Amino acid sequence: MDINNLIIENIANPHELERMFRKEPEAFKKSFSSAWEQNPDSQVLAVWYERLHFKETTNTEKASLLQKNFLSMGILAVLAGISTRIILHFVEQQAIAPINLVFGILPFIAAYFVLKHTPKKNVLYTLISLFLISGFYLNMLPLEQKDSIILAYLHLPIFLWVLLGLAFTGNEYRIGSTRLAYLKFNGEFCILYASMAISGMLLTALTMQLFRFVGMDISEFYFKNVVLFGAAALAIVATYLVSRNLKLSKNIAPYIAKIFSPLVLVTLLVYLITVIWVGKNPFLDRNFLISFNGILLSVLAVTIFSITESGTDEKKNISDYINFALIILALIIDSVALSAIVFRLSSYGITPNRLAALGINILIWANLIWIMISYMRFLQNKTGPLAIQDAVTKYLPVYGLWAAFVTFTFPLFFY
Repeated sequence: MDINNLIIENIANPHELERMFRKEPEAFKKSFSSAWEQNPDSQVLAVWYERLHFKETTNTEKASLLQKNFLSMGILAVLAGISTRIILHFVEQQAIAPINLVFGILPFIAAYFVLKHTPKKNVLYTLISLFLISGFYLNMLPLEQKDSIILAYLHLPIFLWVLLGLAFTGNEYRIGSTRLAYLKFNGEFCILYASMAISGMLLTALTMQLFRFVGMDISEFYFKNVVLFGAAALAIVATYLVSRNLKLSKNIAPYIAKIFSPLVLVTLLVYLITVIWVGKNPFLDRNFLISFNGILLSVLAVTIFSITESGTDEKKNISDYINFALIILALIIDSVALSAIVFRLSSYGITPNRLAALGINILIWANLIWIMISYMRFLQNKTGPLAIQDAVTKYLPVYGLWAAFVTFTFPLFFY
């Protein structure tokens, strides 16, 4: 039977029409025109007509916005590369601290967010003033390797990261879902940046080898003027691509979270059992205590990454139980680290490093308790996943405030 007649006979059978289309799409399209001419009043065929002949109208306003964002990205990427290279020059002259290199990248990412979603004047003025104050204050500090100065260098990027979150969220900085989107952006940004950086490394290796073939060593020039420029500019490009909902990073991030979380859990369990077996003591071994805190921060980062990529599905799955186990593990590590820090403070006195470690461990411990309670209620079907995400997003400013406190006060109190 002619497929045209089959289409007419099955007008009231959408399942059969769909089956026919999937089986022979080209034949279906050719025969559809005749069926449509014979039944111009059929609503079913009208829907199929739009489906087969639909052409998305060009949205000139959207196209111009994309062109504007692309142009902004290009200009900011070039400025970031140039600024980073200029800052490196002064770092090499030992006129400023190497940590100033963050000002070659983060302000330009913030500028991209501001240009994309123009915030209110109070948010904009806050961003500009805090970036300027941070840069001015940082370069007023003496270039000395004192503990309080080093702590300021270590905490400044954390403060600027939270400040970058303000630029990302803009006028919606109080909304939890927007803060969560910022955390997701960070995960997707890291995945995309790492992927592109690997390609850049391969290009660098190829370039080095090609010039070695002709007896030239351009490594120093290339790293200072090309690699550094590219690394800074690439951060702006990655920001643009992630903000354009690039499918690569968005599709791969949840899978990385699901695969990486159980691997981290198993690895850390084996590591902690080994630590107990060999008798390592964070109360007496300072270096081991530092590594213990490093493990804690890693577990916290992996847990937050997993939570942000878990979505808002009300159904529990194995990933939720793994995340909950990671949180319990992080709490155990943090409790041991806190006890060791308090012991060292009472035994050896107050130092900037011990005080900073105590502060951040207390903050992390409180955050983990909040996340753990939220997760317990979720696993008991008392709340949804939104409560867990709130425990993560609402606590972010606390880390920023602590980082600002250490950065701006420790060099004054402990100089």
